Amino acid sequence: MDRPELADFLRRSRTRLAPADVGLSAGARRRTPGLRREEVAQLAGMSVDYYTRLEQARGPRPSRQMLTALARALRLTADERDHLFHLGGEEPPREAGGSGHVRPGLLLVLDRLHDTPAQVVNDCGDILAQNAMAAALHGDVSARPPRMRNVVRRMFTDPEARARFPEEDHETLARNHVAHLRAVLAARPDDPRPAALVAELRGSSPLFARLWEEHEVAVRRSDTKRILHPVVGELTLDCEVLLSAEHDQRLIVYTARPGTESYDRLQLLRVVGLQDLSVG
Repeated sequence: MDRPELADFLRRSRTRLAPADVGLSAGARRRTPGLRREEVAQLAGMSVDYYTRLEQARGPRPSRQMLTALARALRLTADERDHLFHLGGEEPPREAGGSGHVRPGLLLVLDRLHDTPAQVVNDCGDILAQNAMAAALHGDVSARPPRMRNVVRRMFTDPEARARFPEEDHETLARNHVAHLRAVLAARPDDPRPAALVAELRGSSPLFARLWEEHEVAVRRSDTKRILHPVVGELTLDCEVLLSAEHDQRLIVYTARPGTESYDRLQLLRVVGLQDLSVG
């Protein structure tokens, strides 16, 4: 680990970003350019003290998970992310195995959607990034263990996750997840991630095992979902799926049709859900 170089790279990466670049309000007049340390810490899901020590070249060696979070918070390109990993004494993730790195351009689109829930999900179902509205709608994934940030795993193993949808919709939602995962596994037979997830769920979920044997295949695109929110009630939302160039990451945007009760409830969620409300 090269602490001085890591500290310098973090400082320079932070100062080149404006609050608007990461979906934050500029707020009061700033004496120095770029993001504040506490803003980077918030975006990366770490304590301000920990991040400050990294910038002062006196912090402990960051974990791979922490380096990934920093790369995302600082909107680093793939090359810059690899450089960050090298400075932190880690081998950069190899893309063939899925790094979880979200391209800055995709994050920029996500940050611009201030009043609409949106999140970036890889094709195995891992939520890689959320905006504030998505956290208010689905729950803040940064508060969950990494394994439980996977929407497929939660659907089949977490009763609380299933309870966020009407019971009569469970079979259809589960079937869609299985059909999509089978398509991913066939497209990338050498990638261990989808194979491992399939093996795990076949052993732990009788519902998954039953649906897997039916051999349905479908790549998930646009959809309509009913979501039971604990504060604003039931919402019927259109889910628009935008694929990345490599098709291994998807930006999912949730909208309600104007004039509907769901539209009004989504506007209410924008008010109450952005007040540090924990819903999941």
